[in-house]
Amino acid sequence: MTGDAENADTPDNPPPEGARRFVIGAHAYEAPRPESALYIVSTPIGNLGDITVRALEVLAAADLVACEDTRVTATLMQRFALRAQLLPYHEHNAERQRPRLLAALDEGKVVALVSDAGTPLVSDPGYRLVAEVIEAGHRIIPVPGASALLAALVGAGLPSDTVLFAGFLPQKGGARARRLAELADVPATLVFYESPHRLAASLETMADVLGAERRAAVARELTKRFETFERGSLSHLRDFYAGETVKGEIVVVVAPPAPRAEADSEDADALLAEALTTMKPAAAAKQVSRQTGLDRKVLYAKALAMKGGGDT
Repeated sequence: MTGDAENADTPDNPPPEGARRFVIGAHAYEAPRPESALYIVSTPIGNLGDITVRALEVLAAADLVACEDTRVTATLMQRFALRAQLLPYHEHNAERQRPRLLAALDEGKVVALVSDAGTPLVSDPGYRLVAEVIEAGHRIIPVPGASALLAALVGAGLPSDTVLFAGFLPQKGGARARRLAELADVPATLVFYESPHRLAASLETMADVLGAERRAAVARELTKRFETFERGSLSHLRDFYAGETVKGEIVVVVAPPAPRAEADSEDADALLAEALTTMKPAAAAKQVSRQTGLDRKVLYAKALAMKGGGDT
């Protein structure tokens, strides 16, 4: 990378035809020609200053830049005087555009894939393109950088040694509760993306299914001017955002479940007897299984016996 402050690209001083340049501040740099490959390029999630020099070099040298929304990527391109050709690539046109991108690679061209913000393939359709590019025998070269998932995780103050990224939860309440129930006992910190208008409902379901006192954090507008972290129990977060209209991109991080104490048969019987005063055998067995870690089917059989054989 070579700098040239006096010859920085500006509207009055455009780069020569075919030049592969980018501009940082008052300095223009020429990007080296990389090898032909599909480059998975991470872009800023808010603050454009988070772009990496390597990402700028690839975008400056690319023959094609596949992006979710050309208007969003154009803002990044303009900031750094990048002149690569933009090609829209999103879930609605992916089937049609993939052959064009594969053909470009067959011709030895440099193709970059970006998302609107962050690292491509995280909650977007890029993985299908990557799979077909690999199958066609071309190289995949990741250019790492900003990621809302990682930014939220490191700022949440929760364990980060074992992490499960669960993407977006289902929109409907019943499906959302079932998905959370599947994740409730996973021994890992859970990370979710969420939309502003569903945040309150999701936090309420999380408190109900994962446990009201389970620690969590809500990260909003990461790297932007109004970046916020709200931390506390799920019951605190549920109450904090209840009825609130929030804006911006949101990440919810939930701590792993607390370790279960070992339960013996007598403990389980006592818990089952108590649960059966207000629940049917199936529900009681499910609750006690979650409390003790004991097999739900065994507990269900015990619950039926206690109730006299009927699930009523």
